[in-house]
Amino acid sequence: MVLHLIKLAVGVDDLAHMKKVQAARRKQRRQSPRSPHWVYTRNFPRRAEELLDGGSLYWVVRGVIRCRQELVGFEQDFDREEARKYCRIKVRRTLITTAPQACRAFQGWRYFEPDDAPPDLSRGDTRDVPPEMAAELKRLGLL
Repeated sequence: MVLHLIKLAVGVDDLAHMKKVQAARRKQRRQSPRSPHWVYTRNFPRRAEELLDGGSLYWVVRGVIRCRQELVGFEQDFDREEARKYCRIKVRRTLITTAPQACRAFQGWRYFEPDDAPPDLSRGDTRDVPPEMAAELKRLGLL
């Protein structure tokens, strides 16, 4: 059974900004051009097998689910300076735009059932509509 994760993109204004932030982080970490992007979090998911069976990490940008990245793997590690464990979530670099869906704030990440996940957008869907308007139309049930 496929399962997804959902996480807040804190400090990110829109998808273009998210791409810039992720690229800057990969450059800072000196990652190779083909390596997956890493997202750091405190806890390792207990349902990792279900997540890696075709799951994605859905991103909430400014209170709206806007995109997803396919999950590639998980690595647990230990930060000696902070004296605590952490998890590195590995995702594909490609951001897949989804239909906007309002989402309340939460801390960390959450499991996200496939039935709750918004559909991917194909070219020409609501990309031409400003994100704020698309979110409001979705909230009103018109999109």
